[in-house]
Amino acid sequence: MHPCGGINALIFPIKMNRDIIVGVIGSGAMGAGIAQVAAVAGHQVVLYDTNAAALEKAKTSLSATLQKLQEKGKLESAEEVLARFTFAGELSAFTHCGLIIEAIVEKLEIKKSVFAEVEKIVGPGCVLASNTSSLSITSIAAACGKASRVLGLHFFNPAPVMALVEVIPAVQTDEALVGAAVDLMRAWGKVPVVAKDTPGFIVNRVARPFYSEAIRIYEEGVADMATIDWAMTELGGFRMGPFTLMDYIGHDVNYVVTETVFTSFFFDPRYKPSFSQKRLLEAGWLGRKTGRGFYNYAEGAVQPEPNRDVALGNEIKERILAMLINEAVDALHLNIASAKDLDLAMTKGVNYPKGLLQWCDDWGADKCLARLDSLYNDYHEDRYRASILLRKKVDGGEKFS
Repeated sequence: MHPCGGINALIFPIKMNRDIIVGVIGSGAMGAGIAQVAAVAGHQVVLYDTNAAALEKAKTSLSATLQKLQEKGKLESAEEVLARFTFAGELSAFTHCGLIIEAIVEKLEIKKSVFAEVEKIVGPGCVLASNTSSLSITSIAAACGKASRVLGLHFFNPAPVMALVEVIPAVQTDEALVGAAVDLMRAWGKVPVVAKDTPGFIVNRVARPFYSEAIRIYEEGVADMATIDWAMTELGGFRMGPFTLMDYIGHDVNYVVTETVFTSFFFDPRYKPSFSQKRLLEAGWLGRKTGRGFYNYAEGAVQPEPNRDVALGNEIKERILAMLINEAVDALHLNIASAKDLDLAMTKGVNYPKGLLQWCDDWGADKCLARLDSLYNDYHEDRYRASILLRKKVDGGEKFS
């Protein structure tokens, strides 16, 4: 019998100790970051990549990062942590792993193929997890003969720094595995939230209006990018404005997630991508990484100054905020996650100044609903439809907290 045992035998080791070996597929920034988190938590880690150069780069980068953590007093011994790593170019290195986390390209068919191959290597009790940000965990699980062992563990970049991990059970996932995964993530020092397997899970679904409504305001000529960013940071309290954040994330990532969520939601207009962002992607203006996005990052480039009109700024802030709150409320209405996890996800995953349901209570659900209804009456677009739960809360005079 394989040392991992059956799937139910794995639940308690995952929850209670560091004895399981953790495998990570993909040595890019996300994969290496997840591997670092597991190794620092005390696990032996197998980091796998088919690209030998990428694997060597990851090894060098991890060594440097761990050394810096030691110098800052955040790690007792970089050498000890690095010694827990095995850098592998063959899937056979996963033979004795108890948990494998995939962190490769966001292509469903590729992920399914990899999971099917890995399942041939590992024991019957090995848990298989995907770090996908928006693809169906259920579809990935369907590629496996034992789909009950599969779930989503969505870390946020950079994985060693960002606290949030979305735990996403597939339709087929063993129910006991969810609690075990939550416990394991807590043992790794993370803040886990459980999300239903729907497009974008929590964060990438609820955050869409932060980008899309900002672009709509810009495209309509209501305000320029700098003014919208100023309104959301100075008046809204967000760490980055939407255009600055999109440039930071990269349009090759941000636009593709929007397009994926839009398509996966059967083309619901709430998630409709914009031509403005698509053209940037087509031009190769991906943001900071290429030196040009919504803003120009070339040396000596002069950044536009915002219009610091507070009345205009508040209009912008409240329009985007109403859309964000509505998305969070609708996610609660559809049981995507609990109210607590929805608010935790947005504060810990994307550093919002407060949870959106809490924000709704503080601002007033009636004011939020009035703003949405005004937008709907102006545009007559389904994009601005208010969640039935928001309307019920207003009618009943209830709060979310």
